[in-house]
Amino acid sequence: MSVTRLESLDAFIAFDFDDSSVNAGGTRYAPDVTEHEASLLARAMTYKFGSIELRTGGAKGAIRGTPDQHDELMKKYCEEIRPLVESAKFLTGPDLGTSETDFARLRDPNNLSLMAREPEIEDLLTGFGIVVAAETAIGSLDGRTFAIEGFGKVGGGVAREAVRRGARVIAISTLEGVVRNDNGLDVELLMALRKEHGDRVVRQTAQAFDPDPAKLFDVTADILVPGARTGVITKHVAERLTTPWIAPAANVPYTADAIPALAQRRIRYLPDFVCNAGATIGYTANVDTAAEVFAVVEQKISSLMSRASSDPRGPYAGACAIAEAFISTWHAPPPGPPLA
Repeated sequence: MSVTRLESLDAFIAFDFDDSSVNAGGTRYAPDVTEHEASLLARAMTYKFGSIELRTGGAKGAIRGTPDQHDELMKKYCEEIRPLVESAKFLTGPDLGTSETDFARLRDPNNLSLMAREPEIEDLLTGFGIVVAAETAIGSLDGRTFAIEGFGKVGGGVAREAVRRGARVIAISTLEGVVRNDNGLDVELLMALRKEHGDRVVRQTAQAFDPDPAKLFDVTADILVPGARTGVITKHVAERLTTPWIAPAANVPYTADAIPALAQRRIRYLPDFVCNAGATIGYTANVDTAAEVFAVVEQKISSLMSRASSDPRGPYAGACAIAEAFISTWHAPPPGPPLA
């Protein structure tokens, strides 16, 4: 594990493998992103690539900045990392706070991938893959209930796909708080309100509201979807959850001390690096249409989750074993899985 600090702005890149010639991972833009967080996310990418059988080291870019600095800093960032991108030392794309359009200056306009041509597909693929993973692990989602942390683009995609497969979304959270309705929230109304109000969407409905976002973890639902930053499922949270299944949208949602607590309480915690692999699979899929890429993502994630779920230790351990087995065919595996 190493960190390369950039010179023209407050930014850095974490590499899980120091000696890999090809490394990849998204770039995160936030005022408080840390090198430790980026290192955890780089490890998660290594496991994600291992699970889908790509000989690629995990990496994660990070830019510290405020919203008003975004365009200027992204320009500087892309200019400085261009040699790393052109050599495949660091292939990157969107993450928290960035979008595919931020990286347009690094793309070959004569050879754009489907994901670059249709950037809105990325968030849809991620949300779609999370629901596919949950359905594969649990069975039919008809009548099941979801509680979703974070109602941004990915959370909205999870909500829409869950409803399409017969589930109800009974609670969502943003930084502004939690809104819930045990009979099911109107997802399309919430999506429309989000466009106008952003995180304040939870304050714009007539449903039960609480200003404390952490209250989402007290909701009794079938499936919890943590979608915020790393390490949100701590031992303390694990000990109070009433949710039997966790299907993460966020990378590295579990802390190391949460794992024994989740296991003891028989909560099935799905592997984040498989659940949210939809966009990564999309970037590597050699297809021409959106329909084809969604089909590839569904096949790949459902196959991986089926294999992982057959492990007697549980789907998280099963997915780690799958990833580590492939990584060992080309590189010494990391010293441990991506846990905060």
